[in-house]
Amino acid sequence: MEPIRNSIEPSPVELKKEDFVSSQTVKWCPGCGSHIILSAVESVFPRIGYKKENFVIVSGIGCSSRFPYYVNTYGFHGIHGRAHAIATGVKLANPGLSVWVSTGDGDSLAIGGNHFIHAIRRNIDMNIVLFNNQIYGLTKGQFSPTTPRGTVTKTSPDGTIEDSFNVGQLVLGAQGTFFARVVDNLPHLLSDVLYLAAKHDGTSVVEILQNCVIFNDKAYEHLTNKDTRDDNLLILAPGEPMIFGKNKSKGLTFENGLLTVIDIEKEEDLRKVLIHKPEEDNFYLHMMLSRMMPPAFPLAVGVIRMVKKPTFDDLMVEQIDRARESSQIRCVDDLLNSGSVFEIN
Repeated sequence: MEPIRNSIEPSPVELKKEDFVSSQTVKWCPGCGSHIILSAVESVFPRIGYKKENFVIVSGIGCSSRFPYYVNTYGFHGIHGRAHAIATGVKLANPGLSVWVSTGDGDSLAIGGNHFIHAIRRNIDMNIVLFNNQIYGLTKGQFSPTTPRGTVTKTSPDGTIEDSFNVGQLVLGAQGTFFARVVDNLPHLLSDVLYLAAKHDGTSVVEILQNCVIFNDKAYEHLTNKDTRDDNLLILAPGEPMIFGKNKSKGLTFENGLLTVIDIEKEEDLRKVLIHKPEEDNFYLHMMLSRMMPPAFPLAVGVIRMVKKPTFDDLMVEQIDRARESSQIRCVDDLLNSGSVFEIN
């Protein structure tokens, strides 16, 4: 069976970024990383090639959830934590839509945590864009499920004593087929990752490390500062060696069952470096890449995992078609007039 996504109508005309720019005034704070994400989405939607009417953006509550107003497509502004449930219904009711979820670390990983992991587990063909600023921004600076332990916030004046979620670990633990991570100051990488997410058949999750200039400013400075970023970021590319550092002088290898950082001083060292293969179902390696954190390791950004598995949408349609072929009951009237007793085999 052809994937349902192949039935999504291509645009009969070439669309441009301007076609997706909304007339609404964007009300995020000046300097907020959300502006970069919005620009990337407006740029990538024309590349995907669908009719403008075939895109729909669903959101919950939070700064990220203003997104449906700011992109000139169909949208649904839901309630706190329920975006994934709403998006699931939208996709299953109308498979001809390209469904996107705009959500935050509080919206998806706290009140919406159950909907988040089960949408991923089912592998419904939709795209989740998760803004991770490690704080509750809209409600003014409380710690969130991704706030690092020890961080002082309005609700943790002596420092939070909770361990934070790693989004990649959650996604892979929920049997995710696509996970990518990007820092908001890498707009070209972000656009490329969003394009690959759109083309993936199944649930894609793109975590965007986004700066909140008001309540958690410079939380990612070690990843964005020009003096430290090269040693703290590993930009992954399919088929390319996992090398990083200011002079590409460091690499990742696998020794004694563990990832290890090595110095690349000669050709022999380069041959030890791992080649990134996100399309291979190497769960344990992908999990280790998701878990890496400075200072011991660089943070892996780019597409970490991108594997093919059956989608919930396709399997549901196949099951309905089989039931229709074998059943004597074709409609509700047939069911109501079929007698007072019926058997389920």
